Amino acid sequence: MGVGAWRPERVVTNEEVCQHIDSTDEWIRQRTGIEARGWADAGTSVVDMAVHAGAEALAAAGVEPSRVGAVIVATVSHPYQTPAAATQVADRLGATPAAAWDVSAGCAAFCHAVAQAADLVRGGTSEHVLVVGVDKLSDFTDLSDRSTAFLFADGAGAVVVGPSGTPGIGPTVWGSDGSQWDVIRNRTSWLEHRDAVAEAVAWPALQQEGQKVFRWAVFAMAPLAQQAIDAAGITAGDLAAFIPHQANMRIIDKLASQVGLPEHVAIARDIRTTGNTSAASVPLAMHRMLAEGQAPSGGLALLIGFGAGLSYAAQVVVLP
Repeated sequence: MGVGAWRPERVVTNEEVCQHIDSTDEWIRQRTGIEARGWADAGTSVVDMAVHAGAEALAAAGVEPSRVGAVIVATVSHPYQTPAAATQVADRLGATPAAAWDVSAGCAAFCHAVAQAADLVRGGTSEHVLVVGVDKLSDFTDLSDRSTAFLFADGAGAVVVGPSGTPGIGPTVWGSDGSQWDVIRNRTSWLEHRDAVAEAVAWPALQQEGQKVFRWAVFAMAPLAQQAIDAAGITAGDLAAFIPHQANMRIIDKLASQVGLPEHVAIARDIRTTGNTSAASVPLAMHRMLAEGQAPSGGLALLIGFGAGLSYAAQVVVLP
């Protein structure tokens, strides 16, 4: 329904790139067709770029941010493994509380995200979805590497996907070839990087402000859980199980109390023996409850996940 873009002001010529590698403007042009590229300045982030492109796309589509149901950011260069860039993009555009997540599929990620967006709209989960493809590859380019130094650049493009009386997005043809996973990749894994720089810089381990998270989870997630119950057209009494993210036992108990779950509803408490396994905690708890007979196959379960971002999602499902 609309498209937006952001491009760096700084133009980097082949001649400038060749100051760092043994190559020429002619060779680069012949082999790649590249004559110049844009690099963002140090103070411009992936999120900044995505916000600019997203705002333009929304304006072009005539869609207010409040009408966006989901924000999907396709990127591999957001410098934080978590939280996703999309949560900040949604917040800065005024699209909260839209669902927001990143897609990591390299150069194919934007098309993956468009496919997701189309399915979300067709399925009725979201009326409008903002999709942003953004990368600041200059942050992850070795200027002395003759095979890549001239290739990578920075920029952001965005589209708004929304309802239409006629098909506007064709079926997606996609796939993967994991046998060649190593032909385009980061030079080292984060674990190798940790070992190499342990003495020079602090490892970017996860950190959390526990009290703030606790208060947010207890007071903000209970209404969300009720919304999911209402959206499913059931009552709490129809549930067979409550399977929340296993972040903290007190949070689990408080949520169960605030939602007003009847005594017959089984509550997952995997946190006791598994700890916080992040995105794995809900399916792991579901697996245990079914395997141990704590919840019935075919019964209704309320799932809720929440965490870095801060992001959250809840739904009622029929247990397998």
